[in-house]
Amino acid sequence: MPHSSEEPKIHPNVPGPRDATGTARAPQVPRPSAPVPGPRPTPQRADRSRPVPGRPAPTRNAGPSRPVADAADVKAAPGKAAPQIQLVEATDATAVEVADETVDRLLDEGRSPADVLVLTTGEHHPWAQHELTFGEDAYWRQQAEGEDVFYAHASAAERALGRPVVVLAVNGGTDDQAAQALPAALARTGARLVVCGDPGRLRTLL
Repeated sequence: MPHSSEEPKIHPNVPGPRDATGTARAPQVPRPSAPVPGPRPTPQRADRSRPVPGRPAPTRNAGPSRPVADAADVKAAPGKAAPQIQLVEATDATAVEVADETVDRLLDEGRSPADVLVLTTGEHHPWAQHELTFGEDAYWRQQAEGEDVFYAHASAAERALGRPVVVLAVNGGTDDQAAQALPAALARTGARLVVCGDPGRLRTLL
């Protein structure tokens, strides 16, 4: 049987999507997304922060404790039950550090921060130095609020409120100042007084 000289042409199938007419479309190349214009967010300013007294990031591992000796010769105020008194060895240069370690141990024992008053005979504790920059009223208001350990100078002990535990850091001052600080600290403690200083010097003052 004769064939026509014009045979139908067969078009190969082209993979890919087709439009409504059946014609294959070229794949679309995704365009990179452009950054959205606009100002970058400005970080918020933190509120005025207050360091944790004497130690910005305190840990409860203060290391081995210093030798502790009784200081029973210190006399309690008349009509007041004698508190437990301890003497923790330290030099003038290390007395504040040792007092901070003592506070850590007291908190580990279960004492509330509001139970503890720390007094110094030389320079103010770093916490007190910082807080006093905001004014005397704001500084003493924190003692009245009674929410945390309070740090004061022994010369202002008469203004300090009594607390169950007082830690006295003998970090300087004259012998007379240290001798006056001992009964002042004792008068403000309810159950326990911890004195951090040079044992030889302190025993001559007791």
